[in-house]
This record gives sequence, structure tokens and C-alpha cells, in this order.
Amino acid sequence: MCNLSDIIAANGSPLTVGVLVILGIGVFLLLLFLASFLRLWLQAYFAQANIKFSELIGMRLRKVDARTIVLSKITAIQAGLSVTTRDLESHYLAGGKVPNVVRALIAANRANIELSLKTATAIDLAGRDILAAVQTSVNPKVIDCPDPSKGKETIDAVAQDGIQLKAKARVTVRMNIDRLIGGATEETIIARVGEGIVTTIGSAVIYKSVLENPDRISKAVLAKGLDAGTAFEILSIDIADVDVGENVGAQLQAAQAEADMRRAKAEAEKRRAMAVAREQEMRALVVENEAMVPLAMAEAFKKGNLGVMDYYRMKNIMADTEMRDSIAKPKKKE
Repeated sequence: MCNLSDIIAANGSPLTVGVLVILGIGVFLLLLFLASFLRLWLQAYFAQANIKFSELIGMRLRKVDARTIVLSKITAIQAGLSVTTRDLESHYLAGGKVPNVVRALIAANRANIELSLKTATAIDLAGRDILAAVQTSVNPKVIDCPDPSKGKETIDAVAQDGIQLKAKARVTVRMNIDRLIGGATEETIIARVGEGIVTTIGSAVIYKSVLENPDRISKAVLAKGLDAGTAFEILSIDIADVDVGENVGAQLQAAQAEADMRRAKAEAEKRRAMAVAREQEMRALVVENEAMVPLAMAEAFKKGNLGVMDYYRMKNIMADTEMRDSIAKPKKKE
């Protein structure tokens, strides 16, 4: 058997053997490293994706998922799209969803929707789902107004005759790719449609005219161009249901009458209190003046304007008056 001494004797010094061993290990590790990219490179090569082996190594060094980039480019090339590895890699490094963007580009190409890679990546980086946007452009979406998930089932409005109407609408929209960046979302569409329904019902003279022609609501709302500044294009607004609610006008009139009655009672109570205060004020004046009578009589005695006989005559008249008053009063029942 061959041992280490034989190897050393055959190849020379131990230093030479150590170098050979290190080189062998290095070559083995290099082959393992390259083998990890071999399958991806072969996939790209046979799919004519034109991805170089050096680009795969560069992706590993830049911490880019090479499998995601390779499969995405193969998908795009097979669909007839022209994309570069650099574009896909830069979008990945920016935090974008590369497979989602590629699928959106393919869907837009199949549906003859104009969508560039630059626009798609910008929409994706803005936080919007570009694939869902393209799908909505192809297959219109129906939005319930109001949104049941918000806890409200109907849009309530009051006609000019005071009758409340409860309406439900369904809005069919299609995504507008050109206005997707910076365009308002579904919440704006729901709010604008709700406002239009309230305005249209509120302008109706009688509620029966709305019940007879519910389409007047959808026509009036649709004519206002509610999709301006949004990421959607409104195709139709359909009134799903209109129900009669409460007689708000009668309730308001009853509440107003109750308020008027309370105000009148308050005014009457105010006048009564003022009259009582005035009466008490007058009684105070009478008591004050009565208290001055003895002083005036004493002054008359001093000045000689009132004699003793005159005083007694006055007392007799007062006693006679009190007697007549007591006789004139009805007797109390026991």
C-alpha cells in the first residue's frame, strides 16, 4: 500500500504536497460553487434568456436571488417580452416584486394594454399591486356603495317632502393604468358616489319620483364625472335597491313644535315671575307707606292739624268699615 512517506518520496518535499492538497481543496470548492449556478445557467441558455455565468456570480455577490431573476426573465422571454437582466436585478434591489411585475407585463401584452416596464416597476414600488391592476383593467370590478365592511348597509337621504330613502348602489369600475400612480383609491369612489346619491335624492321634490325612476339617480351621478383624479374609470352605476325610511320631515316639525311650546312656556314663566316680583315690590311700597301713617298722624297732632275728636272719629269709621267687611264676607263651611 502507498503511504504518506511514499507520496513524499515520489513528489518531493512536504511543502509541495501541502500546496497540492490546498489546491485540490480549492478546486473542489470552486466546482461546488460553480455547480450551484450550472442548472440556472443551463435553464437560461436553452430558453435563450441570454444570462451570462458571470452575471449569476455577480448576483450572488450582490445578494440577489438569482433563481428569481432567471425564472422571471425566462418567463418574459418565452412570452415575447424584451427585458434585460439589469432591469430585473435593479428592481429586485429596490425592493420590488419582480415576478409580479413580469406577470403583469405578460397579462397587459396579451390584453393589448399599453404598459411599459418603467411604468410597471414604478407602480410596484409605489405599493400598488400591478398584477391586480392589470387584471381589473381586463376584468372590470364591482364596488358596493356603501361598503358593507364599514358597518353601513344603505345610503340614507331625505327628499324635499321630508321622506327618507335608503339606497344601495353597485359601481362597475375598470382600472386606468395611466392614472394608477397618484390616483385615488376605491374609498374615494365610494365617497363620491354616496355624495352624488344624497344630492340627487335631496333635490327630488317628492320621494315618489325617485321610487318611480331609480335610474335618474345613476344617470345624475354618472354625469358628474366622479372618476376624475382616481385610478379607476367608472363604467356604470346601478341602483340595487331603494327603500322608504322614516318621515323625517314630520319628526322635525314635531320637534320644532315641542321646542316652540317649551320656549312659550319659558316666556310665560318669565312674565309670571316678573309680575310676582312687581307685585312684591308694590306690596313692599304699601307696607312702607303704611308704616309712615303713624308718623304723619303724630306730626299732625304736633302741628295742630288733627284733633283728638278727629282721631276718634277716624277710629270709629275704621271699626265700622271692618264690621261691614266681616258681615259681607261669606261664612266658612264647617
